[in-house]
Amino acid sequence: MNMDILMAPIIIFLIIVAPIWLILHYRSKRQVSQGLTEEEYSQLNELIGRADKMAQRIDTLEAILDSESPQWRGRNE
Repeated sequence: MNMDILMAPIIIFLIIVAPIWLILHYRSKRQVSQGLTEEEYSQLNELIGRADKMAQRIDTLEAILDSESPQWRGRNE
């Protein structure tokens, strides 16, 4: 009796869930191995450009603060 109770969920899992799980797993592996799409590549380049602009702005702000208030770094650390 105990073995019959356990066999039904195991059989359902093996027939329905496991194949779907395997299909989705290997589909995602294939998509990862294909690399970036054109849209993802352009988004990545756009984000790189924004990061570069942000770094330039931070450098400029730090230079302004260094000239106007030389001890500003010591106060915030």
